[in-house]
Amino acid sequence: MPIKIPDLLPARATLEAEGIVVMREIDAARQDVRPLRIGLLNLMPDKPRTETQFARLLGATPLQVELTLVHLASHTPRNTSADHMSAFYRSWREVRDERFDGFIVTGAPVEALPFEQVGYWDELRRVFDWTQTHVHAGLAICWGAQAALNHFHGVRKHLLPLKRSGVYRHRLVTPVSPYLRGLSDQIDIPVSRWTEVRREDLPRHAGLEVLLESDQSGLCLIEDVKRRALHMFNHLEYDSTTLAEEFQRDRLKDATTPAPAHYFPDDDPQQPPINRWRSHGHLIFANWLNQIYQTTPFDPRAIGR
Repeated sequence: MPIKIPDLLPARATLEAEGIVVMREIDAARQDVRPLRIGLLNLMPDKPRTETQFARLLGATPLQVELTLVHLASHTPRNTSADHMSAFYRSWREVRDERFDGFIVTGAPVEALPFEQVGYWDELRRVFDWTQTHVHAGLAICWGAQAALNHFHGVRKHLLPLKRSGVYRHRLVTPVSPYLRGLSDQIDIPVSRWTEVRREDLPRHAGLEVLLESDQSGLCLIEDVKRRALHMFNHLEYDSTTLAEEFQRDRLKDATTPAPAHYFPDDDPQQPPINRWRSHGHLIFANWLNQIYQTTPFDPRAIGR
């Protein structure tokens, strides 16, 4: 089944070229089907690229998905044009009376700042609280996942001595989880962050269940059972070249920046990287959407109640 996104969204051409079926808005209006309503609160600087990455994963399942792009009213993006934002995004204040089957909060390049010093922290906290009444299932990524755990559980983040960048081997800690259905015992996942959440800081008896973990890079995926939410600290949505581009940007700032670990063939940055995580990303997102489909109320007015 197709994903419904705005007809003129730049991601459409990329997804169609990859063979993903993208539904036109006029065709979606004619179908007597209630698609899963998924919101994407995009906090990343390169918004068109992030839109494409998540639409790619959401649009590759048998379920029909309607994607709503959301921004915070208290933050004005500096790297995305105002025309793009006004054409394709709605502010959270505009959608907060609506209900969503799923809601994704992306990462943001603010890891070095204490949460309270992030300019939009207060509004983001209101968004997290709103997901408990207006969203059936949440998914937070990277810094967004750290922020959610801090807001709901007081879990702190730790600054790393060096940026952790690379493709790390992860193991299934809870293989019976429906979100891990069909995955191999060990999977490779891109990691790109300056901070981490540690297992020993997770409060006991809070309904937090570790699903994926790495001996080298630590926690990866946590289920917040009581809040119907997943917290993913790493980046299954990344393109094949995303880590390479980040590496080049970081090296311009610091010539001693090491290459991403376990990423380039033979650890040679001159060789093109090989994508070893794409299938895992598709499967985990498909499992997330399927779990939403199996449990969300048919009547959208009942979502979150």
